Amino acid sequence: MTTPELIGSSPATAGVRRAVARVAPTDATVLVTGETGTGKEVVARTVHARSRRGAGPFVAANCGALPAGLAAAELFGHEAGAFTGAARRRAGRFEQAHGGTLFLDEVGELPPDLQPLLLRVLQERVVERLGGGPVPVDVRVVAATNRDLAADVRAGRFRADLFYRLNVFPVAVPPLRDRPADLPDLAEHFLRELAAAHARPARRIPQRTLQRLASHPWPGNVRELRNVVERAVIVSDGPDLEVDPAWLAADAAPPAETGRTWAAAEKARLLDALRAAGGRIYGPGGAAHRLGLRPTTLYGKMRKHGIGKDPASWR
Repeated sequence: MTTPELIGSSPATAGVRRAVARVAPTDATVLVTGETGTGKEVVARTVHARSRRGAGPFVAANCGALPAGLAAAELFGHEAGAFTGAARRRAGRFEQAHGGTLFLDEVGELPPDLQPLLLRVLQERVVERLGGGPVPVDVRVVAATNRDLAADVRAGRFRADLFYRLNVFPVAVPPLRDRPADLPDLAEHFLRELAAAHARPARRIPQRTLQRLASHPWPGNVRELRNVVERAVIVSDGPDLEVDPAWLAADAAPPAETGRTWAAAEKARLLDALRAAGGRIYGPGGAAHRLGLRPTTLYGKMRKHGIGKDPASWR
């Protein structure tokens, strides 16, 4: 299996790379945060591939898509006859990931009744199949969310003890608009990948196309960029990759509500990093290092969000 890549040369992506390199060899639980489409699963797969569990299974579970009434069975498994329709024993996602990594995507959408069950598994490393007894599991958990879980804890929507269990080692993936230096590398990567997938010629990306891409705010982040490149790979006929401006115009100005969500999420990321760094901006472990930003960039974002230098104002 091909080792996943964290594509890009921006300081932000370099920061994510450093964080992954530090945590991957351990068995620590990782919480990957970021907007939809930023590449959180790529980070999770990279952590797995570079860990001692890399030869083991990587099992993904989308907590926001678990079927109602069967979510516990999906995660923890069930015995034959445990409920109507359970004709045979079935291993849940935790057992399937034994010896490897379980990726819990959209963990912020986990139903309230499942949160204490997940907490118990993280604490005891034992699952209980529905209708059965305890089963030990050796699993490394990487969770991901596009929600502000700390805010959800304060609002009573997410268990605080579960949040602390998941947030052992946080990795924040910045939105594409905050790392424009990555755009050419990502576009080139997707071009090679998708040209091969669709048996299309390998074209070059001219400067005019890169400029057109750079002018877009990418509300759908890396996933949206990949879709645009795929469409261009399919329809381009000449030697150059051509992107129709109409493909980008519909999303050129994100809705006001989405913009407010982005701003709130970014401010929360900055405050979390500042608190975790004890107010330090510079050096290893400083807030700028944690966020993968240059200190001058961090100061600019702090000014934009009205965040002062006094830690008393970060509560």
